[in-house]
Amino acid sequence: MTSAALLQHLVFACGLALLSAAAVRLMIAFPILDHPNHRSAHVRPTPRGGGVGVVLAFMAGMLVLYRVADQARIAERPFLGVILAALAIAGVALVDDMRGLSARLRFGAQLAASLVAVVTGLTITRLAIPYVGPVELGLGGALLTIFWILGCTNAVNFMDGLDGLVGGTLLIACAALTAIAALQGGGFVYAAALFLTAGLIGFLPFNLHPARIFMGDVGSQFTGFMLAVLAVAASRFDVTQLSFLIVPLLLFGLLFDTAFTLLRRAAMGDKVGAPHRTHLYQMAQRAGLGTRRVAATHWGFAAFHAALALLFLRLPPNGKPLVVLPALLVQLLWLAVVIRRVRRAGLSWRD
Repeated sequence: MTSAALLQHLVFACGLALLSAAAVRLMIAFPILDHPNHRSAHVRPTPRGGGVGVVLAFMAGMLVLYRVADQARIAERPFLGVILAALAIAGVALVDDMRGLSARLRFGAQLAASLVAVVTGLTITRLAIPYVGPVELGLGGALLTIFWILGCTNAVNFMDGLDGLVGGTLLIACAALTAIAALQGGGFVYAAALFLTAGLIGFLPFNLHPARIFMGDVGSQFTGFMLAVLAVAASRFDVTQLSFLIVPLLLFGLLFDTAFTLLRRAAMGDKVGAPHRTHLYQMAQRAGLGTRRVAATHWGFAAFHAALALLFLRLPPNGKPLVVLPALLVQLLWLAVVIRRVRRAGLSWRD
């Protein structure tokens, strides 16, 4: 990529960020209020739905991409179905932010969007096992892809409960993915990650503690879904599809907290799908760590994971999966810190 092209992309991204910020300001001026309850981290009614800015910036970027770069490889037609599916998820989530929808309907929309991705060919077709080699997955690849998309979409959504935490984490992850895709020549992944980054830049200043607006399901579900899809698209970076690991690595802090919380609640006999406030980030905040410190900790995780993702590119195939181990070690240390603080504060893991 030439320096002139890079400058053009940055200028365009700045325009998308301004569009996102303008949309967020409108959502603040004409708010969908989130009234606090016993599970909330905020204490006064606060607007939600700020993720509309991210959605608008992304869609505007894609509109320009497919109008201007239609003849270039970067504007790949198979992705149109996935983009429209993501827009449908955003629409359903916005209605949920406004009036509340059943969990079954929300999950149905996510499942339908996941099926669109699989039907259009965005699937994990092989799994590279260290010292064994690529294993063709067949139908299992489609099922694994659906599981991943649903899991990632909901993990991002579940973790969006503290000012700036998810917005900042996603911004760092998307910026890192933009750089990685540029290095790997992944045209669509580069463009999509750049548009998401721009949208999040426009949103995040309004979400820092004390937040003027929350992302809402419209932002968290949309961004979670798009990053899940981009993980599958990034698997094309190499023939073994090990590059699929890049996005899960970038989002490892969010994924670990969600997986640990679901498994712990299941082991304790709690209803896994019931509302609660026992995620690790919530327990840390309730145990005395300030909102800004918890959010900044997750931003630190994201920056560390971005460095690991860059290291991932330089490792031989057999060593690439092992890059997850340092990320796991850091999360286990974070878990130990949270458990210790929870014990000192005398909190219960049941909510």
